[in-house]
Amino acid sequence: MLIYDFLDLFAEESAEKEPAWGPVRKIASSTLMVWRIKNFQLEVVRSEDIGKFFRGDSYIVLNIEKVGDELLYDVHFWIGRESTADEYGTAAYKTVELDTFLDDKAVQHREVDGFESDLFKTYFNRFETLAGGYASGFNHVKPNEYRPRLLLFHSVDRKNMELIEVPFSRRSLDSTDVFILDMGTEAYQWNGRGCTKEEKFKASQFLQQLESDRNGRCKTEVTDEDGSEEHKKFISLLPDVAIEKKVEQKIGKKVIYRVSDESGKMEISLVCENALPKASLTENDVYLIDSGQSLFVYIGVKCSRREKLDALSHAHDYLQKTDHPFAPITVVSNNRKSKELDKLLE
Repeated sequence: MLIYDFLDLFAEESAEKEPAWGPVRKIASSTLMVWRIKNFQLEVVRSEDIGKFFRGDSYIVLNIEKVGDELLYDVHFWIGRESTADEYGTAAYKTVELDTFLDDKAVQHREVDGFESDLFKTYFNRFETLAGGYASGFNHVKPNEYRPRLLLFHSVDRKNMELIEVPFSRRSLDSTDVFILDMGTEAYQWNGRGCTKEEKFKASQFLQQLESDRNGRCKTEVTDEDGSEEHKKFISLLPDVAIEKKVEQKIGKKVIYRVSDESGKMEISLVCENALPKASLTENDVYLIDSGQSLFVYIGVKCSRREKLDALSHAHDYLQKTDHPFAPITVVSNNRKSKELDKLLE
């Protein structure tokens, strides 16, 4: 994609001029920072809103982990399914810019709405994806002006939860999860018969928080999928309308491709398939390492400038031709390690 072609060309100069990066240099402990793309600029996300991602926006997330005396950096750009190509391009460029600001010490990641990596989700106690943009968020309207919404609660692991706004239809319900029906002045929790105790508990906490945030002007109710009158009432509040089928990504085969301009023109060649041997990587080129579920871009320290600049573009174009086009992308090099990649390489 062309949005990647200009990445890094002026990153060093622009990184020093970007005011959003100033506070990063002062951090000496484990920290999570989030910025939203707004009119090609970066806007700091308030601490109380960290973990909320609106599909009409794009974001940059910096996770800093202190291990001993060393600071480890992971920079993610998250692309909402309703965000614009301009926001996508700005987020991608600013991610490279931030990595440059950090002296190329960060591991870069691309995250697509609905197909996020497990690593990304674990940064947040509750990872929320909501319809619309931040400007139309629910913090800015009165309870009786709310647009009704249906929220799915799902466990990422025993500690972290995922909250996803789903199509407003009874056909969105499934028995393995918990759902919150938010009507503004009324909110209902529906426990699917196959949901977990953790999901029930975390959803009830969210329901209590809604009531508190609205100063008691929101009546709440909890019901189970059991055929009771309460259950029937919950179902009746949702229209029975068709919903768009969720895109399911298939698991592809393991492959490694080499990206090189050694011949004088950029060429992508298959190195191996059905295995990911570490010995197949050298420092002279760029490699696309596809696990079938996620894609790693390995930047050799001796690769050419053009190979480095085009790496993300080739990674994006490569994924578009597979059956898992929205898979997370992680960019690593010899001085930017990835635990996930280390586990995959044989």
